[in-house]
Amino acid sequence: MSRNLNSNNIEKDHFNVKTEDSNYKDLIEKLKEIKSTIALLEKIIFK
Repeated sequence: MSRNLNSNNIEKDHFNVKTEDSNYKDLIEKLKEIKSTIALLEKIIFK
């Protein structure tokens, strides 16, 4: 029984790491989009 619980915990932890990694990648993409938007706005403002 203990071995089964450990296996479930390992699988759950692995899923959490995948989710956190995915969230991190999504955040990086959003930050890149924001950076591009700011650069575009700066070009428009400082023409």
